Amino acid sequence: MAGRPAGKPAHGKALKVTPPRLTAVRLDGLRDDDAPDFRRGERYDGVRYSRADADGLELSGIIFAECEFAGVSFNEAQLRGASFRDCIVNEAYAPVLRAARSTLHDVEFSNPRWGSAELYEGGWQSVKIDGGKLDYLNLRGSRLADVMITDCIINELDLGSATAARVALKNCTIGTLDLSGAKLKDFDLRGTDFRTISGLGSLAGVVIDDYQLGLIAPLLAAHMGLVVA
Repeated sequence: MAGRPAGKPAHGKALKVTPPRLTAVRLDGLRDDDAPDFRRGERYDGVRYSRADADGLELSGIIFAECEFAGVSFNEAQLRGASFRDCIVNEAYAPVLRAARSTLHDVEFSNPRWGSAELYEGGWQSVKIDGGKLDYLNLRGSRLADVMITDCIINELDLGSATAARVALKNCTIGTLDLSGAKLKDFDLRGTDFRTISGLGSLAGVVIDDYQLGLIAPLLAAHMGLVVA
C-alpha cells in the first residue's frame, strides 16, 4: 500500500501483540550430496543439497532433519506427510507442490516459487518465509504457530478452518485471503496489501492498521447487513 500513513493504536491504547517466536536455524558440519537418491519414508540428516531435482517422485513420509537446500525442485513430487525439521530451503521451485499433512518445525524458506501449493492439514511451528511468489497457498485445516512471512507475493492464501497463533505477514501482497472458520490469535496483517478477504466472521484475533480498516470497512458493513447512508 504505497504511501499510506502508518497505523496508530485505536483511542491511544498501546497494542499488545505477541510476535512470532522464531528459532534461528544454525547448520554446521553438513555433508554435500550432489546426486541425492530420495526415497519414500526415508530419513535424511545433516546434508546439503545443491540444485536437487525431486520432480514427480513418490516421497510420502520422507523426513529431512538439519538439511540445507540450495535450489530444489519438488514439482509434482508427492510429499504427503513429509517432515522438515531444522532446515534451510533456498529457492524452492514447484509449479505443483503436493505436501498435505506435512510438518515443518524450525524451517526457513528464502524466495520460494510455488504455483499450486497443497499444504492443507499440516503443522507449522517456527517457520519463516522471506520473499518469493506463491500463486495458491492452501493451508486449510492446518495448525500454525510462530510463523513469519515477509516480502512475499501470494495470489491466494487459504486459511479456512486453520488454527493460527503468533503469525505475522509483513510487507506482503495478497490477492485473496480466506479466513472462513479459522481460529486466530495474534495474527498480524499490518503493513500487508490485500485485495479481498472472505470469512469476515473469523476476524477475531487479527491485527490490522488504520489504513487496512478503511479498506475492509465496506466488506464488514455488507457482512453485517449495515446500510451506510
